Order: sequence, then structure tokens, then C-alpha cells
Amino acid sequence: MTLVQAVALFLAAILAGALNSVAGGGSLISFPTLLLVGVPAINANATNAMAVWPGSIASIPPYRKDLAHERRELIFFSIISVVGGVLGAIVLLRTPPKVFELLIPWLLLLATLIFAFGGQVTQRLRARRAARAPTEAPADETAAQQTDDAGEPRAPSRALVGVGVIQLAIAFYGGFFGGGMGIMMLAGFALLGMRHIHAMNALKVVLASIINGVAVIAFTVAGKIFWPQALVMVVGAVIGGYGGAALAHRVPARYVRWFAIAVGVAASAYLFYQQYYPYIQQVLRSPR
Repeated sequence: MTLVQAVALFLAAILAGALNSVAGGGSLISFPTLLLVGVPAINANATNAMAVWPGSIASIPPYRKDLAHERRELIFFSIISVVGGVLGAIVLLRTPPKVFELLIPWLLLLATLIFAFGGQVTQRLRARRAARAPTEAPADETAAQQTDDAGEPRAPSRALVGVGVIQLAIAFYGGFFGGGMGIMMLAGFALLGMRHIHAMNALKVVLASIINGVAVIAFTVAGKIFWPQALVMVVGAVIGGYGGAALAHRVPARYVRWFAIAVGVAASAYLFYQQYYPYIQQVLRSPR
């Protein structure tokens, strides 16, 4: 790693940390930067997971009170997240590097689209669930009165299992790549009928930390993390996350979101060109 590459990674991590603290989407900056400085694709994904993990852990303490109200969901989804995260990481480690390189533009574009439109989808799901709630009330008055510690209606076990399957798929995706998985989880919680946004965010932060954590362990055992790059980015991400609060008071969140989306689209377009243009040229030049 050269000095120029270290500076580029440090600055990208500062920006990613600030984005994560204000609007999310930091991986849309940090992951392409790792690729740009020459880190191989699978190693870049592993290194990026390590770089963002400390920041997600640091976000948990403020949500402790909200987590106390969702103990059943926390335990259930944590177990699922461990399983899915490990499976996703193992599949990534067994994926041929060239295949993963071809998947990267699609995965980054998917993460960008989720970041751009996931919030709207989550709001619509919550609104639809709230509108249907009165008509879905059970006939048994006792069942209808079941609530959690905060007085919120408890989701039925059948719905919990259904969203558990969704969470398993999200955790698998998180262990394999991870971009946009937080917004995916919020959509799943909305399907579950959760209405308390702080409880939803609390679960999201904890589960994302678990998924990243088990993936980082798997990547460490496999020797896929580039530690000098990771440590530089961890320091930058912490600085960026700390400064993100000040940024939030000066720059409207929508502008920050659009900046992250623009970077994600540009990076996706560049990677599509880099990975697929040689194949297109080869097809065009081949005799018919």
C-alpha cells in the first residue's frame, strides 16, 4: 500500500463514516475505493466488512432501552443472523474470484437502488400493515391484547417465522456482500408489524453488527482481510462518524443521500464498463 493509496482510503473512510452517521450508504464509497486502489474483489469485500464493523458496534449502546422492548425478536433474529451471515461468508470464500468480479457491478447497483428507494418501500409497507391491522384482529380477545414490554402489539408467531425466513436471506446477503442490508431489514420489520422506529433501528444495528461480525471472523480465519488497509479505514471511519453529527446540522440529509446515490451509480457504471466491455468487444469482433 502506497502513501497515496493510504490517503485515498483514509479520506474515503472518513466520508463513508460520515455518510453512515447521517444517512447510511457509506459502503457505496468505501468498497469501490478499495477496488480502485487495487485490492482484489473478494479481499476488498472482506476488508470493507472489517472497516465498517467497529462503527456499527459503537452505534449499539444508545439503543439499549429500545432493545429491552424487543427481547423475543432480538434473540430469534440474532440466531438467524449468525447462521445466515456465516453461510453467506462461506459461499463468498468459495466463489471463484472472477465470478465475484462479474457479480460486483450488479451487487453494487442493487445496493444503490436499495439505498435510493428502500426507505419509500419500508414506509409503504408500514402504512399498508397499519391499514390492515384493524381487519386482521383475532377473534380471541386475549390474543388481541398480547403486547410487548413497551405496550406495542406483539406480532403473531406465524408472522415472526415468515419474517425470520426473510431475515435469513438478508443475513446470507449480508455475509456475502452486505450493501443495503440495513434497509432490507427495516422493510422486513415493517412486514412484521413493528411501528416503533427506534426499536426497528435498534434491531437493525444489532443484527447488522452480528452479521458483519461473523463474516469478519470467517474472513479473518481465511486470511482474506488486508489489515493495513482495514486499520487505516477504521480510523477514518471513526473520525467520519464522529464528525457526521456536525455535518447533519449543516447539510440537509437529502443532499447527502443523493451524493451517496450518485457515487453508487457512477461506481456501478464504471465497474460494468470494466468487467463487461472486454466481453462485448470480443463478441463484436468474433466472426459470424
